[in-house]
Amino acid sequence: MKILAVKGTRDFYPPQMAVRNWIADGWKAASRRSGFEEFDGPIFEYLQMYQIKSGDEIVEQLFHLTDRGGRDLAIRPEITPTLARMVNQQISALPRPIKWFSIPRLCRAERPQKGRLREFFQWNIDIIGEESIVADAEVIFCTIDYLRSTGLTPKDVVAKISSRKLLAALLKNLGIAEDKLPVLYPILDKKSKIPAEAFEEILKKEIPDAATVNTILKLMDLHSTDKIASLVNLNEDAKMALAQLQELFKTLDAMGVGDYCRFDMSIVRGLAYYTGMVFEIHDAVGDLRAVCGGGRYDNLLKDFGGPAMTAVGMGMGDCVLEILLRERGILKDDTLPTKTLDYFIAVADTTLAPKAVELAAQIRLAGLSCEFSYKSAALGKQLKQASAFNARKTIILGQELTSANQLVVKDMTVGTQTKVDESQFLADLQKTPDGADDTHKKG
Repeated sequence: MKILAVKGTRDFYPPQMAVRNWIADGWKAASRRSGFEEFDGPIFEYLQMYQIKSGDEIVEQLFHLTDRGGRDLAIRPEITPTLARMVNQQISALPRPIKWFSIPRLCRAERPQKGRLREFFQWNIDIIGEESIVADAEVIFCTIDYLRSTGLTPKDVVAKISSRKLLAALLKNLGIAEDKLPVLYPILDKKSKIPAEAFEEILKKEIPDAATVNTILKLMDLHSTDKIASLVNLNEDAKMALAQLQELFKTLDAMGVGDYCRFDMSIVRGLAYYTGMVFEIHDAVGDLRAVCGGGRYDNLLKDFGGPAMTAVGMGMGDCVLEILLRERGILKDDTLPTKTLDYFIAVADTTLAPKAVELAAQIRLAGLSCEFSYKSAALGKQLKQASAFNARKTIILGQELTSANQLVVKDMTVGTQTKVDESQFLADLQKTPDGADDTHKKG
């Protein structure tokens, strides 16, 4: 019986693994440039932890199980609850602000579709314990810094930024009760995801007053903070939230990424725990799902039994990102870094095959990469194998006109060959910590 991979998962053969590592290496580099430290947690947690954050309905969206001890567990669909739990456990010992990043493997029991799988990798960055606008800007900056490093420009992607705090104040001014807001947020978040007529119809079911619905629709279409006051009277809460948002845009301009950013009132984010700034990054054309999303969540640690502490963060999945990078011609399989070998050992005299194994081990123990052919083959074929491995140099054993303790070292880049005393060659490998000197170096 032929067994296939589970729908919504991926097999990572070496070429696909190269893509995954290329993306992850970029995420890590951008995180470290902005001072984030890496963390990780378990692949499964108690189911209750996700119910605390999202309610009982989350169970249908998870891969959950009951273990042999009768405990209800779930494979993690996101890392943020784990982050909150871990920070709470050592809250008094952690220096502030806490700047962490992670690249977890996540699973969600949902219908696979373009850019959304049941298993995926996600880059998360979070700043905990810092309430300034600069922290909000840092998260957005770090995200854009990575996208810029891949070659994406403001013509390719846009960071759409809004404020849940501002939206809440405006909705209250329109007569929406505070306890109604958690119901409205997921609805408003659907604006860009469903047809305009369908969105308006859903909104009318929750808000019977036609004038209020009309004002909300106009608000959701705004791309300039200057026009908000013309639609809704601004009370003190709204004025404060608006001032914070305008300060954020000024900070992003000062950091050199303002060209990527714009105000968009329709960015709401469906999750209830966001309390301030919210943002998503989309492809400029708008054909794909959001590349990433995040915002400020000042109550999450408290919800998990910890102290009240401010926090802001972002999550970026690898699926939509890879599609976008390929569509823009940035990510191509033939442009990824290829496997590079420091040395390949070719054997001209088959009796020296055991020596090739011994020499390869010595080179590897010195910190360099080395390969050889497992089977006897003509020298020309072995040299082709060295080229296939992208070897920098090939050591030829047993070539004519060499003494028993001599090696022929061929530079595969320029094609020149030199004779090297074996003992001197091995001594040179030990001259530096990575086993390389000026003659036999990596890089």
